[in-house]
Amino acid sequence: MLRVSREDRFHSLYVLCLGLRRGELLGLRWEDVDLDSGTLEVVQTLQRVGGELRFVRPKTENSERTIPLPEICVDALTEHRRRRFVERSDVWPDWDDHGLVFPSRRGTPMEPDNPHRSWGAVRQAAGLGEIRLHDMRHTCVSLLLDLGVPPHIVREIIGHSDIEVTMTICAHASLDEKRKALRRLGDSLQ
Repeated sequence: MLRVSREDRFHSLYVLCLGLRRGELLGLRWEDVDLDSGTLEVVQTLQRVGGELRFVRPKTENSERTIPLPEICVDALTEHRRRRFVERSDVWPDWDDHGLVFPSRRGTPMEPDNPHRSWGAVRQAAGLGEIRLHDMRHTCVSLLLDLGVPPHIVREIIGHSDIEVTMTICAHASLDEKRKALRRLGDSLQ
């Protein structure tokens, strides 16, 4: 998916959706991102409230968090900033700056369904079947757990209020993982 989306306008959004909710991504401002230190602050989300797009506090207290960014995220955001500067220059007189990392083509808050429109083509080209954009958060949790990251750290990265949510909703064991676990159990019983 990351290779396929490299030239897509939403590539950096797809990179970051491995840990952030859609509303968190669309509410993210450049002032919340420090590319030099490689961190990102989740302090607001973009939600539809009463038919209007509004910036609101994150879903839960634990959703407000600081996320250290791996190099792949810093690189994607750096390139994204460069591309948005060009996009902004092309429509300068009509640009309505809100300081958003992922604005509309005019600088205003983006309609939440817009990333989904290009996601279908990216998903198909990457052979991901019917996976939803939000499912990438689940993928992030599963990958972190597979890498041996303790569940409480994964919960903090993802911003879940309860570790049970992290473990039951997002941690999907593959057939190979189950096979390895039961093989280890079988070996220990012999």
